[in-house]
Amino acid sequence: MLVLVAPGQGAQTPGFLTPWLDLPGAADRLAAWSDAIGLDLVHYGTKADADEIRDTAVAQPLLVAAGLLSAAALGDVNPGAVAGHSVGEFTAAAFAGVLDDTAALKLVRTRGLAMAEAAAIAPTGMSALLGGDPEVTVPHLEKLGLTPANVNGAGQIVAAGTLEQLAALDADKPEGVRRVVALKVAGAFHTHHMAPAVATLDRAARELSPSDPTVTYVSNKDGRSVDTGAEVLTRLVGQVASPVRWDLCMETFQALGATALIEVCPGGTLTGIAKRALPGVATVALKTPDDLDAARTLVAEHTAV
Repeated sequence: MLVLVAPGQGAQTPGFLTPWLDLPGAADRLAAWSDAIGLDLVHYGTKADADEIRDTAVAQPLLVAAGLLSAAALGDVNPGAVAGHSVGEFTAAAFAGVLDDTAALKLVRTRGLAMAEAAAIAPTGMSALLGGDPEVTVPHLEKLGLTPANVNGAGQIVAAGTLEQLAALDADKPEGVRRVVALKVAGAFHTHHMAPAVATLDRAARELSPSDPTVTYVSNKDGRSVDTGAEVLTRLVGQVASPVRWDLCMETFQALGATALIEVCPGGTLTGIAKRALPGVATVALKTPDDLDAARTLVAEHTAV
């Protein structure tokens, strides 16, 4: 059983879309999406520097566009389940047929702008903690006023809060944590700091008519599968200010009998976690078009007929 997943913010790097635009139809598709959302995705995906694509309002639609573009290049895929980490849930919603590509990109453009505005209220950020026991780490974070915004499994939790709180974490790591790594994001996502963005996204979502998922859609709110498009949309709105439970998503993949996992562009983060948390599950990360052949082989070997 194949699972198709999409990464979240922080996975982007300068120029990461450049090789994808050489594929037939890719440049035209990206140009059309750029016109639809009023953002030059071609420029940001090929020529912009790290600071430009760190901007939340840019990074989020850029990541969703990259996921959709690479999945289209992969060809006809019939996964057993789909899921996305943070903003990657919008990509997954398009994979599942809940929203069409353009609707997903328009909604995520609204999300990025609203979260950027919320992030500007106070200097905030996120840091990944590598190693440690969640039962020790989570209370330690809460003691410092931080939120465990991403519980990713495989010994990784992402803390979010003010820059002062994150500095205190650097100076006072929880027992067992090997490293604290600042992430390339511009705010404390999936925390109460993002509450102002929820109302904005909710208004935009009310204008949409979602379809029910055509494949199993696993929500990162609680790792449960969601059966209706309306509920998927509700969760897409609410997850802006609530923690991501990727650990529970992986538990669901395992319960569903996953044998393979493909992470769409810019892949790497989620496959890295899966290699540690889902031993025996074959993985491919779509980083460049050179990875497509390996991914197609995985599709052929792990898709039910």
